[in-house]
Amino acid sequence: MNIALIAHDSKKELMTQFCIAYCGILSHHNLCATGTTGRLVSEATGLQITRFMSGSQGGDQQIASRIQCNEIDLLLFFRDPLNAKPHEPNEADILRLCDVHNIPLATNIATAECLVMGLQRGDLDWRELVK
Repeated sequence: MNIALIAHDSKKELMTQFCIAYCGILSHHNLCATGTTGRLVSEATGLQITRFMSGSQGGDQQIASRIQCNEIDLLLFFRDPLNAKPHEPNEADILRLCDVHNIPLATNIATAECLVMGLQRGDLDWRELVK
């Protein structure tokens, strides 16, 4: 599966710790991320991650375009809901695109853990169901 990782600044450490904890599962999949998130996770885990630009420089939009082209199967997007971000409209677009294209989306660690554990069990082969 192609898994995208995005984390707001205040959630980057949480994303890094999450990826350390689930490195064994994530290592079997193709990972991509916005710039800084990808660098931090890769340095901490050794996972191979395709890095796009930072979110504020268009990395969110690069991932959104891959969602539109059916090149992303799952998105882990650790958001900070309490602090508004200058590029927040782009984030709303990503959430909408996940709904339009039926992309499983986790915006917090609890949901991310459910999705990753389902991924390990093989529960997320949903694309076969919607053909």
